Amino acid sequence: MFTGIVEDIGVVSHLDNNDSTGGTAMTFTIPANSPLLKDCHEGDSIAVNGCCLTVTSFTADAFNVGVAPETLRITNLGALAENSRVNLERAVRADTRMGGHFVQGHVDTTAEILSVTPDGNALTFRFQPKNRDMLRYIIFKGFIAIDGTSLTVTNVNDADGWWEIMLISYSQERVVLAQKKKGDTVNIEVDMMAKYAEKSLAGVLGANSGDAPIPLLEKMVQRIMGKQ
Repeated sequence: MFTGIVEDIGVVSHLDNNDSTGGTAMTFTIPANSPLLKDCHEGDSIAVNGCCLTVTSFTADAFNVGVAPETLRITNLGALAENSRVNLERAVRADTRMGGHFVQGHVDTTAEILSVTPDGNALTFRFQPKNRDMLRYIIFKGFIAIDGTSLTVTNVNDADGWWEIMLISYSQERVVLAQKKKGDTVNIEVDMMAKYAEKSLAGVLGANSGDAPIPLLEKMVQRIMGKQ
């Protein structure tokens, strides 16, 4: 579990697309004097661009992870190259301030940046998700994790399939999104509370999938009709 508050920006220092296990191995170097790895252990979780990865080994200034093929397909990690910059966050502790929101590190889809528009000293980003179904979980003033950064949705257009966020000047210096441009891809994790709410409501209504009946609504209609 994470908060979406980026701790450091790391750099891809080594990339092996065919390691000894037949998978993809990545090494990320952290800034000098960063506390990110001071309490690290093998097997710990670190969010890399919002994707929860397991530390397989580490030194004082770098750590290694293995990336599964499915992770490469769903996220933008497959587009990383040596010297690429990434957002990093350690897994949350019980005594950590919840400055962002509950982020699982489970990327739902990627999104394309449609535009970047200056607004005073802030930047407004417009995104379009690869999986349009995710739009139903994105609401005005709701939470969203973009490359692992907890951000607030400032505008949504369901008809045209996009939403916007505003990146303040403080955040521009501390997350990788500020350096991205139109056409670039980002990892998206929607607010998991929205998905829980949807499933709970479906259970109450009795709707499982497709054109399944909705017993509760049918009973309500029958009761109303019976009073007429």
